[in-house]
Amino acid sequence: MEDSIRKSLNGFDGKILFPEHHQSHAASAFFPGPFQNAAIITMDGVGEWTTSAWGTGSGNRIDMKKEIHFPHSLGLLYTAFTYYTGFRVNSGEYKVMGLAPYGEPRYAQIILNNVMDLKEDGSFRLDMKYFNYCQGLTMTSNKFHDLFGGSPRKPESELTQRDMDLAASVQAVAEEVILKTARNVRKETGEKNLVLAGGVALNCVANGKLLRDNLFNNIWVQPAAGDAGGALGAALFTWYQVLNGSREVDGIHDLQKGSYLGPSWTDRQIEEYLTSSSIPHCKMEEDPLIETVTDAIDNGKVVGWFSGRMEFGPRALGNRSIIGDARSATMQSIMNLKIKNRESFRPFAPSVLLENAEEYFDLSVASPYMLLVAQVQKERCTVMTVEQQKLFGIDKLNVPRSDIPAVTHIDFSARVQTVDGKHNPRYHKLIKSFRERTGYGVIINTSFNVRGEPIVCSPQDAYLCFMRTEMDILALGNFLLYKKDQPVLREDRDWREIYELD
Repeated sequence: MEDSIRKSLNGFDGKILFPEHHQSHAASAFFPGPFQNAAIITMDGVGEWTTSAWGTGSGNRIDMKKEIHFPHSLGLLYTAFTYYTGFRVNSGEYKVMGLAPYGEPRYAQIILNNVMDLKEDGSFRLDMKYFNYCQGLTMTSNKFHDLFGGSPRKPESELTQRDMDLAASVQAVAEEVILKTARNVRKETGEKNLVLAGGVALNCVANGKLLRDNLFNNIWVQPAAGDAGGALGAALFTWYQVLNGSREVDGIHDLQKGSYLGPSWTDRQIEEYLTSSSIPHCKMEEDPLIETVTDAIDNGKVVGWFSGRMEFGPRALGNRSIIGDARSATMQSIMNLKIKNRESFRPFAPSVLLENAEEYFDLSVASPYMLLVAQVQKERCTVMTVEQQKLFGIDKLNVPRSDIPAVTHIDFSARVQTVDGKHNPRYHKLIKSFRERTGYGVIINTSFNVRGEPIVCSPQDAYLCFMRTEMDILALGNFLLYKKDQPVLREDRDWREIYELD
C-alpha cells in the first residue's frame, strides 16, 4: 500500500503516517479547539472497527482511552432509521433530526427494550438480528420491520405521523446515549471542557441538550465533524503529536478562523467572469451594496450571498449563503419549495449578531459554526391555540411560532449561528445594517445550493444556481445581479436530473 501511495506522490521518499480514523476525529476536535486540556468524545458510523471513542487532550497530545467497536454503532443505528423512514443513507440523517419535533418518541422504549442494550456509562450493544448492514444491501431486516410495524417508507412518498414518531424516537435514544456517555466521561476524566467530532457530533439538537445539561463548563465541536474533518485531524495529529509542533490556546478562541478555509475570488476575477460571459451586472462599493441588499431582504426578496473564502464543513456560514427575512411567515415555504426544491418540513437557521443573540435565543455562549440548537426566547414565542395544537404534524408548519417565524422550528427551537464580526466582518456588517433598518439583528441563512447539489464554490457555480432557482438577487463580491435583467438560461438537460436527491 505504501508503495502505491509513493507512486501517486511522484516518488515521495519520506515517512508515510496512517493515523486511525477515530484518532483523526479526536485530533480534529482537540487540536484546533480553544482548550489546553479537554475530554474528547468521537462518534460516527464506523472507522476501521471503531464506532465511538473517548479520551483526553492536553497541550499537544491526545490520549484515547476507550472504544466501542463495529457492528455496535450509534451512527449506524441512526442511519438505520434514516433508511427506514425513507431518506438517503449517509446523507439524510439531518432530515430525521429535523423531522423529529413533528412526532412523539413513542418507539424509544421499544428501541431500548429490544434493539439496544444501553448501560449507564453510555456503552451499548445492538441486537444484530434487527439489522442487515453487516451482510446485506439494506440497513434493516425483516425483524426490524415487524418490530416497528411495516416496511420502510418509499423515498419521496408522503410522510405519515408514524414516520415522525420514529424520527422522534431515534433522536431521543441518540440523545440519551450521548448524555450517558458524556456523564461517564466527565466522571472518569475530571475534565471541565469537552470537544466533539465524528458524524454524530453534527447532531446539533443533541449538542444543545448536552450544553444545557451543564456537565462541562465549555463545549467545542469541530465544524467539519464528519470525515472531511478527519483529513484535517490526520494532518494536525502529525504536526502536534508526531512532529511535536507547539500549540498555544487561550481557552476561549479556537484556531479554525471561523472555518473560512476554502478558496476565494477577487473582484477582478469575478468581473472577468461576468464580462466574458456577457452577464448583466453592476459594480458597487461595499456600503451601498450592503444597503441595497438590506433593502431587498426587508422587502421580502431572496438573495444569494457569495463573499470571501468558502466555508470548510457542511454548513454555510455567511460566505456561500442564501439569505432572507426571518420575520416573514411565508419565507420558510418560499425558500424550501421555490429556491431549495426540498421538503417543506425542513427548518432554516438564523444568523444573529453575537451581541444580540440572547435577545432572541436562550443561548449564553457563542455558536459560530451553527452546531448548537437553542430555544427561542419565550417572550418572542406565540402560544398555539387548542385548535392549532390538534393539527397533524406537518400541518403545524404553517402556524407562526414567534416574531421570527422563518427560523423558529415547530418545537420553538432554532439552529443558531452567532456572528461576531471577527472572522466575517462583511457578513456582520450586513446583519447590523438589517438591524438598523428593521430593529432585528437576525436573518435567515441557508446554504447556497439546491437539494442534492454541493454548496456552490465558484462564481460560475453561484450564477448557475441563481439562474436555476427563483432567487431575486445575487451578490457576487462587490457585484449585484438582478434576476429580471438576466437572459433566459438555456440548458440541454433539466438540472434536476443531474444530482441524485439527498
